[in-house]
Amino acid sequence: MKTIIQTSKAPAAVGPYSQAVEAGGFLYISGQIPIDPADGEMVTGDIRVQTDRVLKNLGAILENAGLTYAHVVKCTCLLSDMNDFKKMNEVYAQYFTGNQPARAAFEVARLPLDALIEIEAIAAR
Repeated sequence: MKTIIQTSKAPAAVGPYSQAVEAGGFLYISGQIPIDPADGEMVTGDIRVQTDRVLKNLGAILENAGLTYAHVVKCTCLLSDMNDFKKMNEVYAQYFTGNQPARAAFEVARLPLDALIEIEAIAAR
């Protein structure tokens, strides 16, 4: 059995997918890009600003499911430019303090809406 997780505190899905799905004690969070849920617009700014917005969106979904960043066991970070890796890590480290999740990071050719970053996550109860 699966449960669909949906919150207005994170951007609505822009396609045929859910913000997150919970199944078997795990929460699978769809890739988040730096869209401000208040107005549906992508935030402007550098990788730090965009990473912060992405992680706030991820946190809102976690909170809606009754979880925190501490429950995250795996993240995948997609960057439009791997030269932003260090700056992204500076912001990421503010959200994942101690017992950090496993992670992979990739440079990709392009992200939706030309975002600089997208992060998906898996959390465990």
